[in-house]
Amino acid sequence: MSDLFQEPDDATPLVPAERDGLKLTWITTRADLNAAEQDNIDAGAAWAFRSRRANILTVAFSIALHRQMFGQVWDWAGHYRTTERNIGIAPYRIGTETAQLFDDAAFWVANETYEPDELAVSLHHRLVFVHPFPNGNGRHARMMADLLIRRLGAPPFSWGSNRDDGVIHDIGELRKRYVSALRAADGNDYEPLIAFARL
Repeated sequence: MSDLFQEPDDATPLVPAERDGLKLTWITTRADLNAAEQDNIDAGAAWAFRSRRANILTVAFSIALHRQMFGQVWDWAGHYRTTERNIGIAPYRIGTETAQLFDDAAFWVANETYEPDELAVSLHHRLVFVHPFPNGNGRHARMMADLLIRRLGAPPFSWGSNRDDGVIHDIGELRKRYVSALRAADGNDYEPLIAFARL
């Protein structure tokens, strides 16, 4: 078996039926899959940042964004997961919890409940916590936060891409720091995640 579906220990593994949803038959290695997904994510980002939708804080937009980010690679893109995961809520709760999240986020924006960074990072964290899709949840949640921070008029997030501080030099270390920040946010400490988003 190739390394095609090998995930980091803290990533969400795909179940066999989801693996069968791979659309591109030429993909045989993890590097191929990563490249194909990145090309699709770039196309999804272009679509999202061109979007003229007045309100991005909706279930419909979130689903459409996931489909735009992963739909060229996976046939389940834009569909909620139906299986349990090592992270996230039970599948039957996804629809309700996601709708509640976007209602909450719209309220936060309308009432300026939080500063822009905390608001966008809170949206990101709760989306990751729900983990609505079979895969791509972190990337999708970061894109939603990026879109929101832009609409709030704040500078864009870097999500660790400004790594000239001498602290982080490889993707493994970057991922560890991201996961650690998410875990801190699970305990209602959002400062590490905000710092990571601005790293």
